[in-house]
Formats: sequence, C-alpha cells, structure tokens
Amino acid sequence: MSEITVRPMMPEDWTAVSKIYLEGIATEHATFQTNCPPYTAWDASHTRECRLVVLDDGVVAGWAALHRVDPRWCYRGVAEVSIYVGEKFRGKGLGYHLLTALCREAEQAGYWTLQSTVLQDNAPSRGLHLKCGFRVVGRRERIARDCHGRWLDTYLMERRCTADEPTGYKKL
Repeated sequence: MSEITVRPMMPEDWTAVSKIYLEGIATEHATFQTNCPPYTAWDASHTRECRLVVLDDGVVAGWAALHRVDPRWCYRGVAEVSIYVGEKFRGKGLGYHLLTALCREAEQAGYWTLQSTVLQDNAPSRGLHLKCGFRVVGRRERIARDCHGRWLDTYLMERRCTADEPTGYKKL
C-alpha cells in the first residue's frame, strides 16, 4: 500500500504541478484553458495560502490551490478551487485527501465559501466535490466553447464553512 501525504506546495514543485495541469488540459474535461501559464503568472493569480500537493510514495501526484473570486473586501472569504490529479494517479482516492485538506486549510485561513466550476463532462470531479461537502448551486448552459467549437455547460459547485465563522476570520 502506498503512503499518501498532503503538504504545502513549494515553488520547486512547479515542474510536477505544471505537468499535472497539462494532463488535465489534455483531457478537455478539466478546464477551458488550452495552455499552462509560466510559474510567475500562475503564482500571481492564486492565493499565497492554501496551495497543496498530494504525494503518493513521495511523488507529487496532484495539486490544489485557491483563486480569489473578487478583490472587494466583502468577498475576502470567497475563493475558487483548482484541483488536479495526475493521470496515472486517478481513481486512487488522492483527490479526496487533497480536497479535504484544502477545505480544512481554507477554513483555518478565514475562507467561508469555496466554489468550483466543473465542466459538464467531468462527472468524477462533480462526484469528488459532492463527497467533500460541495453542492451544485447552478448550471450555466452553453457558457463557453471548447477548442473544437462545441458549446459546453458548467456546474457551479459551492461549499460553505462548517463553523459559524471560519477560524481565520478577522472582524474589523
């Protein structure tokens, strides 16, 4: 049985993280993105906290990170989830370990709502999010075209903080 570990993502993980991201892009079910940005651009677009990798026997097998939904102060506790598991590691429960840890860290950091946009053809991702306490709050029909010109729907999934106030929440 392999040893599963979740730890904070480090800049030196970028080679493995970007490879996993490219594998997700190649499925055409994980994102509308068609290429992986350079680390500096990716780093600038994601929160500093709540960046995790999951290791399978010491190998980076997946990653998760948060992106602020809106820069306004009133939405400071709302973030969008990115989660990817490497092709050869899928179906082993690593996504559950990773997303569970991300949700726990997000609450400790003061986030009260996590959301994910899941493409219509990504049933495994929808199932994972449901298993981790997310719910479908909407379906956006024909919201974007894929690289083949086909219209696609997305599901907006949301998870609320389990406590009345997240641990890291600071009142003004």
